[in-house]
Amino acid sequence: MASDRTADSAKQILIIGGGYVGMYTALRLQKKLRGELRRGEVAVTVIDPQSYMTYQPFLPEAAAGNVEPRHVVAPLRKVLGRCRILNGYVTRIDHSSRRVTLRPAGTKTAGVPERDVDYDMLVVALGSISRTLPIPGLAECGIGFKTVEEAIFLRNHVLHQLDIAASNAGEEEVRKRALTFVFVGAGFAGVEAMAELEDMARDACRWYPTIDPAEMRWLMVEATDRILPEVGPEMGRWTAEALRRRGIEVKLETLLKSAEKRHIVLSDGDEFDAGTLVWTAGVKPHPVVRESDLPLDDKGRLKTTAELTVEGLEHVYAAGDNARVPDLTGTGEFTAPNAQHAVRQARRLGDNIVADLRGKPRKQYVHAYVGSVASLGLHKGVANVYGMKLRGLPAWFMHRTYHLSRMPTVNRKFRITMDWTLASFFRREIVSLGELESPRFEFELAAGRSQDV
Repeated sequence: MASDRTADSAKQILIIGGGYVGMYTALRLQKKLRGELRRGEVAVTVIDPQSYMTYQPFLPEAAAGNVEPRHVVAPLRKVLGRCRILNGYVTRIDHSSRRVTLRPAGTKTAGVPERDVDYDMLVVALGSISRTLPIPGLAECGIGFKTVEEAIFLRNHVLHQLDIAASNAGEEEVRKRALTFVFVGAGFAGVEAMAELEDMARDACRWYPTIDPAEMRWLMVEATDRILPEVGPEMGRWTAEALRRRGIEVKLETLLKSAEKRHIVLSDGDEFDAGTLVWTAGVKPHPVVRESDLPLDDKGRLKTTAELTVEGLEHVYAAGDNARVPDLTGTGEFTAPNAQHAVRQARRLGDNIVADLRGKPRKQYVHAYVGSVASLGLHKGVANVYGMKLRGLPAWFMHRTYHLSRMPTVNRKFRITMDWTLASFFRREIVSLGELESPRFEFELAAGRSQDV
């Protein structure tokens, strides 16, 4: 197995994960260590399978067509010009040897060797993946909502369901199935994705004269007794009522029991066919952290101190969804796994690495949670910020303003603002580009390799 290391004289800082924590930590190090990086005293390497960071709060708007998908991602090589970017998958972390094992991206075929990447200081910022359950049929027909690829796929899929319904005017069962959309999990991702897509589909029906918006069935399925727990019980109840007024069914204290062959079975006894099943019922730490010799808690998170170092180890740092970070504000035992904490933890983490390099004391991460904002479709939203509760247009405006301010780079801020400006003058596009999933089909058909039409 090959080993990968830059100039031996440089202090090697390795960041695994290019999401919120990974990118913002590297960005902080670029700023604070400009001289050391220029002189070759320090080298910063970021490993991620993708060449970009996705700003997830804008995924619902990208799925609904309010924002161009390319504008909700920040290119790592452009943002992190003084860092080395390696695109690949970390398959193992071996801190005893101070190295990680890397499988380069796009190398699923046999014969391409993995290689080791050595480090002096390690930042584990792998984040989380969807937490699924062994529900029959879920793996076959469920759609996640954590990546821009999933957001684009879901948009195309929903529009394709409208195409199916419009093309089968006399087939009531086919139409009913195509026009039934189920979302499991009523956190931010589930509620915002459903609200935006329902808004988009309702708007798109004006171009489908054979489809009455009332024919569509949208269901939110939640295992607990409330939705959007982050905004508080009162605003959660208001959100549920607002969704119900739009004709969306909100089923609380209900479980998905089965989804085999797209036949949905719920714990309340309801059974029906659905063309769309979206799973947003929680996340879990990235499984690679288990393939390591780092200390974990019972939930698979790295045991992390308030200084964002891994307990009992030197020069190993962690933050975000894969870390158990103590909450020093007294709000809870540990900080919540959300973007607000991740971005702020990354800045503190970067500063603490600089402090270690320069022999200065580290500082603890302390940040009071200021509140939450959520979009419920165009001109609709809910917010609870510093105890101030807003809903409707003011909350929607606050949602956009807050997340625009957190979007990295002026370039992306400007492009998203232009998307919103154009959307205020023109209706949303309703083109489904589902064929992007199999771009070579037409060529293979022409070459005689496929007989399916």
